Amino acid sequence: MRIMILQGHPDTNSFCGSLARSYQEGAQSAGHECRLLHVGELSFDSNLAHGYRQIQTLEPDLIKAQEWISWCEHLVVVYPIWWGQMPALFKGFFDRCFLPGWAFKYHQNDPFWDRLLAGRSAHMIVTSDAPAFYNILAYWDSPITVPKRMIFRFCGFKPVRVSRIGSIKNTTDAKRKSILEAIRKKGSRAY
Repeated sequence: MRIMILQGHPDTNSFCGSLARSYQEGAQSAGHECRLLHVGELSFDSNLAHGYRQIQTLEPDLIKAQEWISWCEHLVVVYPIWWGQMPALFKGFFDRCFLPGWAFKYHQNDPFWDRLLAGRSAHMIVTSDAPAFYNILAYWDSPITVPKRMIFRFCGFKPVRVSRIGSIKNTTDAKRKSILEAIRKKGSRAY
């Protein structure tokens, strides 16, 4: 399987970066072709200055990201929850990269759209300092459901699986190693 891993924490050396590398190691050990892209290493303006009324010229790093997403059969996204959502840089990546005409296309005479990235699956690996159940109960799981439904499913990814990793700030080194091993195993199964 062709797998693209999109790591959304601005710091490549974060725990999210380790999760992305663990998934990649597992996938490659099982013979999957894998590409890893760290959003924090890309050079692009994350501000969608004119909305979609006027499309900004894509920077080379965003063109590369679109090429890799088009190439993949399975997209893995790894990011932390900050203030109830993904980091601003990662949100800006989706604003700038998942464009009309590339990721989706509205119909002219009805309220529907074409999902231009259909035929791909996705796996969201999401970390938070709060326990996973707290995000579900207190925030109606919006840090997960919004990108799952309004980015990935909207553009055609199906199925979209989720791995919630909570209470990060309180985990021991041993627990983190256990989490990394679990993610490595998911990578070997291209989950």
